[in-house]
Amino acid sequence: MAAPAPSAAAGPTAPLPHRMADTGGGDQLITAEAPTADATAGTVMWWQRRNGHWRRAGSAPARFGSAGLTEGTTRVQGTSTTPTGLYGLPFAFGTEPAPPGTATPYRRVGPDAWWCEDNASASYNRWVDPRPADCAAAESERLADHPVQYGRALVTDFNYDRPVHGRGAGIFLHVNGKGATAGCVSVPAGAMARILSWLRPAAHPHLAIGTAYGPTALTRY
Repeated sequence: MAAPAPSAAAGPTAPLPHRMADTGGGDQLITAEAPTADATAGTVMWWQRRNGHWRRAGSAPARFGSAGLTEGTTRVQGTSTTPTGLYGLPFAFGTEPAPPGTATPYRRVGPDAWWCEDNASASYNRWVDPRPADCAAAESERLADHPVQYGRALVTDFNYDRPVHGRGAGIFLHVNGKGATAGCVSVPAGAMARILSWLRPAAHPHLAIGTAYGPTALTRY
């Protein structure tokens, strides 16, 4: 269900969700905003809507792809860009236990858990455990190989429901590594834990990724 369009009264000082074209129709929203499309750092904020009004519930510094951000509908796999857009959050996973209070479905990462990124596979852009024969290891990601970044993570539904092969796979909100990401959004470990404890599937949460201005501005989504 789409959220109503922003009202004319939603001026530049209004909370960000009130200035967005669509917030996903739910009562929880995570925004990941970069200052420009070539930026690799910005801010993640999480918002709660009560009685029609959005209020910020938390914020943290964020990292984006090492090549910046790009429009999600035209993104190309392997470009190290973070896809802009508005995305659902189907489930979470991690090498660590779910934080206390987590209500989002949470999968523990075992030694045979992979994210299939092989364009030739029927399992493209899916969690697989174990890895099927048609999903090449060299083209995919063994989740346990990244115990820091995937200590805790949220899956986004970028290119997920009807995957377009070649557009990209495995776009998550996860814990920071050493620097910019390969296309995901990352935050400090403490922030990731707080977000997971706060999320409620009944509130139909979404993640909006974009820039402060321009054709990939968050307010467009």
